[in-house]
Amino acid sequence: MSASSTRPSYAAVLRMPHATRTFTAALVGRLSYGMVSLAVLLAVSRATGSYAAAGAVMALFGAASVFLSPLRAALVDRHGPRRALLPMAALYAGLLGTLAAATWRPGAPAAVLGTVAVAAGACTPPLGPTMRAVWGELVTDRRLLQRAYSLDGVAEELLFVSGPLLVGVLLRFAPPAAGVAVSALLVGIGTLAFVTSPVVKNVAVRASRARARARTRIGRGLVQPVVVAAGVGLSLGAVDLLVLAFAEQRGHGDDTVAWIFAALSAGSAVGGLLYGAVEWRAGARVRLPALTAGLGLSLAAAGLAPGFATLTGAVVCAGFFVAPALTTAYLVADESAAPGARVQAGAWVNTAVNAGISTGAAAGGLLVGHLPVGAGFALAGGAALLAAAAVGVGTRCPRARPQKQKQKLELERGHEHGHEQEQEQKH
Repeated sequence: MSASSTRPSYAAVLRMPHATRTFTAALVGRLSYGMVSLAVLLAVSRATGSYAAAGAVMALFGAASVFLSPLRAALVDRHGPRRALLPMAALYAGLLGTLAAATWRPGAPAAVLGTVAVAAGACTPPLGPTMRAVWGELVTDRRLLQRAYSLDGVAEELLFVSGPLLVGVLLRFAPPAAGVAVSALLVGIGTLAFVTSPVVKNVAVRASRARARARTRIGRGLVQPVVVAAGVGLSLGAVDLLVLAFAEQRGHGDDTVAWIFAALSAGSAVGGLLYGAVEWRAGARVRLPALTAGLGLSLAAAGLAPGFATLTGAVVCAGFFVAPALTTAYLVADESAAPGARVQAGAWVNTAVNAGISTGAAAGGLLVGHLPVGAGFALAGGAALLAAAAVGVGTRCPRARPQKQKQKLELERGHEHGHEQEQEQKH
């Protein structure tokens, strides 16, 4: 839909027809995901009086949401955003509303809350992967698409920073269950506004034959971005506990920890914006291991920090590589996706990074009491370096073959689009 003559800038992305409206609607719905984790954790702990029960419910909720994401994305690819996302959002919002009502007052059984949380997590609408698929349909200029993905990644980072802050504001006036209810409201309103956008309405639902061809190509093309996303997630999941241990050993309070977490998010946001604005000569598959290696080296260097200021600087440097690495992973996934599988491709990357974060947090919890903090940072950085080394081997292959595959994929997409236009004219 975009013209190749469009100047590649963030303003040009938002000037695309209906882009601002569609992106804003998606962000409203995705803000729910920035709020819901803390809101559910606090609401369940207040209702049951048990931190263990709250942790178990959150683990079940997160597992159902993360590991079923590719399946939900496949439903969006098969049936289209309107027919798939609206029922998911209605179920998700309704179940969150049920959870909010059950936790509004103390005394709710933990087993009941866990059951409702699992059901809600299983219905989580894949708004992020669908929005990135819409960017791919809306923007045909690859340079402009890089900026669109960078903008999307930075906005998502800010949502997960502002979400807990909004929960904190709500807690001044209402119980934690109100945060769960607001999360339900946001995802309902955002999804409805998103799927009624003309851009989303026109996102093609590909034929079953195209989806059959996609299955083989997805398996081959997604290995590199999924491995990188998992490596980045492992590193980031471990960093949270390592920062806590660092602050505790040096007598710093919780406010210090919050500043370091904010520094990581700020570095990621700035890095994502700068990355999206650069005209890169190297291909996305070449940049991907380089960016992941930069993250690994920065985290390893953080283990050498003698104090709070130097650790903050090292964490900011690490943050510079987070959003660019994930943006590039989504770009590579989109390039690898066959017609009718773009939402699935993005969902696999999203699942990998979230699963990596959960695994990294669990591993960090086991190791932080048995290893020096510096060694922990080295291991966290090593996870990203290992992922970079694993996918870097694939970049040594000749460039002609990937280019030929890319041209073939673009040709297939063109044929699919032409066939859809013919069908529209017949009707």
